Amino acid sequence: MADLDRLRKKLGFVPTDGNDRLIEALTHRSFAVENHVPCDNQRLEFLGDAVLEIILTDYLFAIYPDAQEGELTKMRSALARESTLAQLAAELELGNFLRVGHGEAEAGGDRRASTLADLFEAVLGALYLNAGFDHTKRFFTALFASHYPDPRTLLDVINPKGALQEFSQARWGETPVYKVLRVEGPEHQPSYEVEVSLHRYVARGGGHSRKLAECDAAKNLGEYFHSPEFEASDAN
Repeated sequence: MADLDRLRKKLGFVPTDGNDRLIEALTHRSFAVENHVPCDNQRLEFLGDAVLEIILTDYLFAIYPDAQEGELTKMRSALARESTLAQLAAELELGNFLRVGHGEAEAGGDRRASTLADLFEAVLGALYLNAGFDHTKRFFTALFASHYPDPRTLLDVINPKGALQEFSQARWGETPVYKVLRVEGPEHQPSYEVEVSLHRYVARGGGHSRKLAECDAAKNLGEYFHSPEFEASDAN
């Protein structure tokens, strides 16, 4: 495991001689089971999820004084998506500190977006218990603001399957077709790979559920359709 003191300093953990919540937050269930550790990060994930909702609600309420409830809810959902949280976890290098079981590591579980998103919420929950809400809010609000200063832009990608459907119907009068290519990993946390085909174009995506994998594939194909390469190929 990488240097925990460096991570504590980056996050602003307050030194304590009591229960080390950060270690708990970095402990995956698979590690706890294999090593007979009495706790894992699932409870902190639960807490972090609730604290994150408050932080994001306050952030959006402040920067969009004229936005209505429906739009605020959609933006909050976009910011709290698995892919978004996984990216922020990678930004903080949290995966380098994760304690995960051997079997889960061999299956690539320590690199899954779902695992990293859960880890992000668990660390947030641990920081809340250690340093209090005000510090946690300042740290994570600054983190989200630095990456998503205008969360309205995320609304275009919150429903990639719907966006792809609208595009395909308007352009070709066709419906995208999704096919599961493979399912790997343990039963409690499978990893799906899905292919989407439309007209003569194909893209793939992955996720810990079929729905997420389909959304990822739709996002990838949609991004291609908005690229100069597509316009050049479609003209031919």
